[in-house]
Amino acid sequence: MRHFGHIAPEVRQRLFHQEPCAFTADSPARLLSAALGATLYSPATRPRLADDIVKQAGNGVVSMVLCLEDSIGDADVAAGEENLVRQFADLAARPGAEPPLLFIRVRAPEQIPDLVRRLGSAGRLLSGFVLPKFTEERGIPFLEALTAAESAGGRRLFAMPVLESPELLYRESRVETLEGIFRAVDKYRDRVLALRLGVTDFCSSYGLRRAPDMTAYDVQVVASVIADVVNMLGRADGTGFTVTGPVWEYFRASERMFKPQLRQSPFLQVQAAELRERLIAHAMDGLLREISLDQANGLLGKTCIHPSHVLPVHALSVVSHEEFSDAQDILRPERGGGGVLRSAYTNKMNEVKPHRAWAERTLLRAEAFGVAHEDVGFVELLAAGIPG
Repeated sequence: MRHFGHIAPEVRQRLFHQEPCAFTADSPARLLSAALGATLYSPATRPRLADDIVKQAGNGVVSMVLCLEDSIGDADVAAGEENLVRQFADLAARPGAEPPLLFIRVRAPEQIPDLVRRLGSAGRLLSGFVLPKFTEERGIPFLEALTAAESAGGRRLFAMPVLESPELLYRESRVETLEGIFRAVDKYRDRVLALRLGVTDFCSSYGLRRAPDMTAYDVQVVASVIADVVNMLGRADGTGFTVTGPVWEYFRASERMFKPQLRQSPFLQVQAAELRERLIAHAMDGLLREISLDQANGLLGKTCIHPSHVLPVHALSVVSHEEFSDAQDILRPERGGGGVLRSAYTNKMNEVKPHRAWAERTLLRAEAFGVAHEDVGFVELLAAGIPG
């Protein structure tokens, strides 16, 4: 699989200075954590889940979470588990099917080994588990169960803990909770692919819900948690983890709205201002601003609950030609001693030592999402990526 792999090769060549790399579920964890992109959630009870997974893969989705937790009722858990076993068997029997990276969000540790056993040979399609309401005390049993299931199944399984507990939100317990979370995930570092933020649960503790024209960063009690999570768990000194952006709750079928207008224009002739106005008019501006703020605050990828969110996340994750040029200049071997240089675009200062970690992260993102040509931006990537 690869990002933008659902569009024609000749279109990719026109879009990208460096195309996104191909990867599989067996690729190195460092690449996979950067390549998660828009992780699309789906209730595990959907009766045609295998068809949904194949369809979304064909539309550019590269990671999905099949949820047995908050998205389904308590009485539906057993049926959801049974449905997952059937749907995985269906997927595994389809010749040539290449599903996205698939994760199951469980409620209890004992579900992990039980599901791995019940999936049988179809478990080869499973990349890991999402662990809810993660703290040190509650999380260690999940990680122990995942380790045991990995050994029993003989296949690598990743964990993606969700940071959403009240202890993490409340100021008086936040630092202690974060220290405990770090101890837990550091102990199982090789199995933790990314940390996910549960902002909806944070808001619920105060009876809050952000409006569609507001981002998570406009809700100060939430923004402070994101800052502290990145501060303690997202450092670029080798101790940190990939932290993904929070879910965006609002959706409209934007790809259906824009497709007729976009297809009326030749490739790369849609005006940025025109499309931007349409996005704002259809309640997408908040999502775009939040994705940009996610990246500015050190988050990579995003939890998504609707397919219309996937393409904007991926389009805004592509590295610009200017960013790529700066990162390459900073990391040239002859710059190892440090110093300051003018950017190739002659519009900024690149200071080698302070900007090195940024440059390394940028080149990893470039590997996963590609580098746009100099004259290609978000609008062109969005227009080209909408399913035809």
